[in-house]
Amino acid sequence: MMKNISIYCFLLLIIFSGGCKKDAYPGGQISPYISIFDVRSLYKGNDLTLTKESLLGSDRITGVVVSDHSGSNLPAGLLVLQESRRLSQLRGISVAIGADAATYVPGDSVIIRVEGAQLKRVDGHLQITGVSGKDVTWVSSKNPIPLNRITIGQILANPDAYESTMGVIVKGGFDPLPAPTDVLAGDKTLNDGFGDIQLHTEANATFAKTQAPVSGNFYGIVFGANNAQGKPGIQFRMRKNEDMGVLSSTVEIAPILITGFMSDVKGPDGNYEYIQLMTTRDIDFAATPYAVVVTNNANASTPSGYPAKGWATGDMRTFKFNLTSGFAAKGTFFYVGGTAKTINGEKSTSISTSNWIRAFNYTSTNGDGFGTKTGGLLANSGNASGMAVFAGTNVTVDSKPVDVIFIGTGGSLFTAGPPAMGYRITNTDLYDVKNPITLADQPFYRAGSNTLSMNYNTADLGYFNLLGGEYNLALGKWKKARSQVNVLLSKESTIKEIEGEGSTKLK
Repeated sequence: MMKNISIYCFLLLIIFSGGCKKDAYPGGQISPYISIFDVRSLYKGNDLTLTKESLLGSDRITGVVVSDHSGSNLPAGLLVLQESRRLSQLRGISVAIGADAATYVPGDSVIIRVEGAQLKRVDGHLQITGVSGKDVTWVSSKNPIPLNRITIGQILANPDAYESTMGVIVKGGFDPLPAPTDVLAGDKTLNDGFGDIQLHTEANATFAKTQAPVSGNFYGIVFGANNAQGKPGIQFRMRKNEDMGVLSSTVEIAPILITGFMSDVKGPDGNYEYIQLMTTRDIDFAATPYAVVVTNNANASTPSGYPAKGWATGDMRTFKFNLTSGFAAKGTFFYVGGTAKTINGEKSTSISTSNWIRAFNYTSTNGDGFGTKTGGLLANSGNASGMAVFAGTNVTVDSKPVDVIFIGTGGSLFTAGPPAMGYRITNTDLYDVKNPITLADQPFYRAGSNTLSMNYNTADLGYFNLLGGEYNLALGKWKKARSQVNVLLSKESTIKEIEGEGSTKLK
């Protein structure tokens, strides 16, 4: 046996030491193209000359042009291009080539020789300088530019990833609210519910005198820009008038906001669940009634299938509370739910002295108009549940809420049909009755872009779902979109834990 092993080892030694003809493969060739991602990573705060050594053996970049100088609103002489060749990460760069930049249009594919050029920040914006129009080679035109929906929060969190790229900020509005005579020219604070950014419009831009809308979609390019103190900042520039899509020219203020909910207390849920809400104006419910409807789409809830009557489906799918008495002052919390009125189930702190506009024992009493008595208003199965507020108490299949929140995505929630069936939504920080990009109708949860929801928490631990945000009354919008904060309550918790830090604020 040892003899055979020795023979095998000898033969292998011959093979790997030259027993076979030597491979004449000359080795790999370095691509002449370096990704924009890698070029941007070379900048460390100081001007850098781009050499073949620093470019890892390459000498050119390539990408699709996104700049458009026809609107006279981009920095003169900059050709802005983007690509996602490296790790599928979209990155952009601006190249200073002078007057020739205006001869290129969005969708042009180009190759630019950058060996010997400088990588530097000019007035806060990273760009490649020392390149002439002769260094640019046009390849093709009308190449698609992927639609990149971005939030201002994403830009601010990682500006380098978005600088010199094309994107769209949806449902943007100005703070302060523009007057009817206000136009786009100058620097304006644009807010989309996730942050603020400076929208810059040159005085000589072709659209400088266009009226500033209440709400719109803004297509444009992210630029680095030093502020008045010379410190690095960021700005967003549209390229032409068509880069703004007006969504609204009027302010619509929601009268009631959903600010939190207790869907699963520590222990039995029956008669202990509740919803926290806030008014944006003084409301006498006897004079101006409203309704709160909850939906439970657990597998055992009936009727099964898609909700043919939407929020008015009733039985075990939807349950209604009529708000027809009581008073809530502007900016204050009020509650709807079971008569137990405790913060976290049985034997927990009483919150009965809070403003309960409607409370009854839903385990023994049917809903106001529809909904069968139940041991659980909101699903604990992981399937979707939700809640909506309606003006008036006559809720039908066609009723549109004034505010709405969903938890989870499971269950039979929406079908395009025909006929279309689902739970209607309204324009909020989370949902849009029209797709903000395509403007297609999407009046239901789970239709089109209406896919956002709160997360379902682990059962029977006593989490209060606090929906903290900032609602601006002057703008009629969420300046800071609601985010879910899971507050783990004890039996001794107090009302301050669900109405204090992190709660929704009016501005």
